[in-house]
Amino acid sequence: MLTYPDIDPIAIAIGPLRVHWYGLMYLLGFAFAWGLGRWRASRPGSGWNADMVDDLIFYCVIGVIAGGRLGYMLFYGFDQILANPLNLIKVWEGGMSFHGGLLGVVLAVALFARRHGLHFFQAADFITPLVPTGLLFGRIGNFINGELWGHRTDAPWGVQLPCIQFPDQCADQPASALLSPAVHASQLYEAALEGLVLFLILWIFSSRPRPMMAVSGLFLLLYGCFRFLVEFVRTPDAHLGYLAFDWLTMGQILSLPMILFGALFLGLAYRRRPAA
Repeated sequence: MLTYPDIDPIAIAIGPLRVHWYGLMYLLGFAFAWGLGRWRASRPGSGWNADMVDDLIFYCVIGVIAGGRLGYMLFYGFDQILANPLNLIKVWEGGMSFHGGLLGVVLAVALFARRHGLHFFQAADFITPLVPTGLLFGRIGNFINGELWGHRTDAPWGVQLPCIQFPDQCADQPASALLSPAVHASQLYEAALEGLVLFLILWIFSSRPRPMMAVSGLFLLLYGCFRFLVEFVRTPDAHLGYLAFDWLTMGQILSLPMILFGALFLGLAYRRRPAA
């Protein structure tokens, strides 16, 4: 079994200023996406330039933050909005939803494409292979924060958590217990699948001309499948629990449309056939 390392979620503290690792992970994700986007735009015949990449990344940053926060509050924390509508803007207190962020990015890409006279999927297919870098760093940020743990497990890669830091995980253990029973590090599973593996597949797939909509479709299909599978070992939000059958989670419900639309987009892309 592995033991959760003692990681301070605050990376830098200067007086009242606190810079959290989670925020830095977001910055790293955006930085990697920007750098990779500029590199791909510099290739001959890409049809993109550095200014277009800068503009698109800026739009997407706004979409991720605004959509991610709004999506979290609507999908997972609507009771907090009812209790106090100002909770909607308290981003510093945590709570971001990938599916909400995705909707924010879709709107951002649509606005960018309209401004630059592009088809929506021309812009979407360009930005899509860069998205998993943000997912990779974001899930590492979740791990550092000690959140989104999975179910208990006997697997040798299970992680035991310090009881003093995670009392909820030790609620059924003797008062003298120092470590919790091992749990799945579901954040790292997501970092590996939705981040690294998905990035490698999309980067290689999109390195050659593909029919318009194919890259976006493959992203939706694979992310939806990966997220749906990880949800089986990830503990659902306590205030939501399982929504049906003692296993169906909100994350799985939100991933199903991604799987369906991903398969649809891929089918339409290869039915039309011409490469973008």
